Amino acid sequence: MCSSPSPGDICVRTERRRWRSHSLVQLTLVRYREFIREPEAVFWVFVFPILLTAGLGIAFRNQAPERTAVAVVESGEGGVRLAEALRANPDLSVQSLGDSAAREALRTGRVALIAVAAGRGAVEYRFDSERPESRAARLLVDDAVQRGAGRRDPVGVRERQVSEPGSRYVDFVVPGLLGMNIMGSGIWGLGFAIVDARRKKLLKRLIATPMSRTQYLASFLLSRITMLVVEVALLLGFAVLVFGVPLRGSWGMLALICLLSALAFSALGLLLASRAQTVEGVSGLMNLIMLPMWIFSGVFFSASRFPDSLQPFIQALPLTAVIDALRASMLEGASAARLLPELGVIALWLVGSFVLAVRMFRWR
Repeated sequence: MCSSPSPGDICVRTERRRWRSHSLVQLTLVRYREFIREPEAVFWVFVFPILLTAGLGIAFRNQAPERTAVAVVESGEGGVRLAEALRANPDLSVQSLGDSAAREALRTGRVALIAVAAGRGAVEYRFDSERPESRAARLLVDDAVQRGAGRRDPVGVRERQVSEPGSRYVDFVVPGLLGMNIMGSGIWGLGFAIVDARRKKLLKRLIATPMSRTQYLASFLLSRITMLVVEVALLLGFAVLVFGVPLRGSWGMLALICLLSALAFSALGLLLASRAQTVEGVSGLMNLIMLPMWIFSGVFFSASRFPDSLQPFIQALPLTAVIDALRASMLEGASAARLLPELGVIALWLVGSFVLAVRMFRWR
């Protein structure tokens, strides 16, 4: 015989039903279903970052350094001896060209320097001092010329080559791609979803329900948390297993950075979509906000390359704080105290964007 349920069991079941029927829970589940039913969104959020990481990792993988291309002007026996002296350096790729051909090669970037035998043992170097490869070529060529003339170094030098994980370009770019993906999926995914619902008059129907605008907007933020776990796990797992990208910081700190970042960019997407009426309108707003961050925040190269006058603006961008925090945690193993400035910037964007989104949001 089956025993009848106790009053305690009935209370637990009732509480579970009440929790499952809560408007915030149901709205969050709706966000999941909407996302899964769009294969294009799944591809751009989960698959595209992996493909981009693979392409950049292969293109910028560690290879033997390329030899520096230089040209020697054909000028009789002196030019021949000069070319032979330069070919003794294995780091140089030497071409013997006529004067006009050598000038054209330098102008088009096919060689980094032109060496000319000027007579009486002198050598003339022609190079563009604003090109880093030309300045490096000048040092290599001069070293080969002086050694060919019998120079001996007064100080003996020993070389010890080392390889440090975390110093490759792929190690640098993976945190940038992770931050860019979190920003894109948060702003684009949530912003378009709200504007599309407003355009289809779906939001207008929700006015008659007891649900508040805070619950409606919070459901978008909660749905991003679950998708964030899959998103970060796929990209970092691929980067670590395939390219050996190091993770020197704690997993807890990395999770905190990703969580705050996803919520901040999601709140920013909600703010941009709070009043927009058309997909074209919100698309323009998103591009206006995201384009400066793509350029200035250091996704593919360091933000320190920009002038000092722009640094206050760059450091105030949320994507800059996200990428700096990710790189410091993953590559340097930075502590929580070291990351407080970046986490503070992200938290300010999260709170400010969500509060403004709730105040400015309209159903129609």
